Amino acid sequence: MTELLTAAQMRAIEQAAIASGEVTGLELMERAGRGVVEAILEWRPELALAPHRAVVLCGPGNNGGDGFVVARLLKQRGWQVDVFVYGAEAKLPPDAAENARRWRELGEINLPPKRRETFEAADLIVDALFGIGLTRGLEGEPAAAASLIFDAVYEYDCPRLDNRVVAIDVPSGLCSDSGVWLGDLGHFKASLTVTFHTAKPGHHLFLGSGICGRIAIVDIGLGQPAPYSDFRLTGSDEIWLWPKDAEDHKYHHGHALILSGGVGKGGAARLAARGALRIGAGLVTVGTPPAALQENAARLDAIMLTSIKGVDGLQTEIRERKIKAVCIGPGFGMGERLREFITGLGNETSEGQPIGLVLDADALTEYRDDPETLFAMLHDNCVLTPHEGEFGRLFPDLLAKLKEPANKGPVYSKVDATREAAARAGCVVLYKGADTVIAAPDGRCTVNSAHYDRAAPGLATAGSGDVLAGFITGLMARGLNPLTAAETAAWLHVECALKFGPGLIAEDLPEQLPAVFRDLSS
Repeated sequence: MTELLTAAQMRAIEQAAIASGEVTGLELMERAGRGVVEAILEWRPELALAPHRAVVLCGPGNNGGDGFVVARLLKQRGWQVDVFVYGAEAKLPPDAAENARRWRELGEINLPPKRRETFEAADLIVDALFGIGLTRGLEGEPAAAASLIFDAVYEYDCPRLDNRVVAIDVPSGLCSDSGVWLGDLGHFKASLTVTFHTAKPGHHLFLGSGICGRIAIVDIGLGQPAPYSDFRLTGSDEIWLWPKDAEDHKYHHGHALILSGGVGKGGAARLAARGALRIGAGLVTVGTPPAALQENAARLDAIMLTSIKGVDGLQTEIRERKIKAVCIGPGFGMGERLREFITGLGNETSEGQPIGLVLDADALTEYRDDPETLFAMLHDNCVLTPHEGEFGRLFPDLLAKLKEPANKGPVYSKVDATREAAARAGCVVLYKGADTVIAAPDGRCTVNSAHYDRAAPGLATAGSGDVLAGFITGLMARGLNPLTAAETAAWLHVECALKFGPGLIAEDLPEQLPAVFRDLSS
């Protein structure tokens, strides 16, 4: 299951299930608490071998109710469990109040602790203060609890430094829609976060992955989220690359053109070209200014090379070579030549359709003073691939909004910003980062998360974005639509980095594709 659900969507699913009579809120709470305990014991199997000591912090809502269930189940396993309630117990929602009553049959409910020693002595600390519905920063006693836990777990010499704090749904204070920390007080950092039904956007966006530790998703019997979800997390089940049939020839898989900069500036284009060829484009040509022809010829073999003087020559090459997709920007250089080429490409067609076009790097920065001029030339067969700086040059208001301090939720997120950018530009926008967000003008959106077991820090190396642009161009040349090409390329980009491991440089990325493809087909 790869759908990502906002807090509002998740609540709608739960309410619909309860209203249908298929399940009660109390049953869902019991399933959630049981799932948390099972996830904890799967994460740390040694905890199942003997009783231990747990501290459970229960908040004033249904997240606190989940905490009471966890406390009861651990107590029944022989654990010593200390439960602390934050907020008036009398004001708990009905299901949470019932689970508080059930807990009282086994143990006490204590007022919030004032000393960090309460947490230092615990083998497990369960954060059940606030869940996905939190819309404000921590304050008062919850903020004080966060500080005490931080002191006990992270600031002092503790042999269990990285495996004691478990959050239910999200670490309290994290906006589940955006991954933004609400307010500036208190800070829970979990080692394990257990969430229900599906992951939430905030688990993968912005600060989310660093605060959540690792993610466990528990099925509580709510069925499929498809009617509610409008964006997804990319995964291997979305990756489909048709094999080359024995009867195919190279033109069946498209011809990609990568436009290069001048003398000494061709490295980025060559990286993109290698990516396009490795990902399966039937032919790839680098188009270079005449002065750089010899330099590129010395570095290219299977990738073809052509000299392009001006926009007329560019359009002639596209038509005569039956080009299906063009990449412009990596190492191209800015100025009048770039603008002329982009204008010419905006008017170019292939088989009656606008030419597939990937704009990266210089092609994005060139229009920093008048992005609307660029947007007017784009069409729905284009992909923009900005990193944060380039995104801010084209969409300064959206980046400013994204960076505004957040005290109340739900917070404007990278998903929101990328969707608005795609609608404004009229094409697919791939906003790069460890939390790469890809959006189409109609609002369809995916998150390609390089977090948790897919963390790929090696991608922070010069030229990796050029390879990604080449991957997208090669897939568009093969016939994938822009959104699918961008999603597939981003996912494969991370997989290549994981396959290579430490010491990665950009040149290594395309060379991992054969092994990644073999893994996908096995």
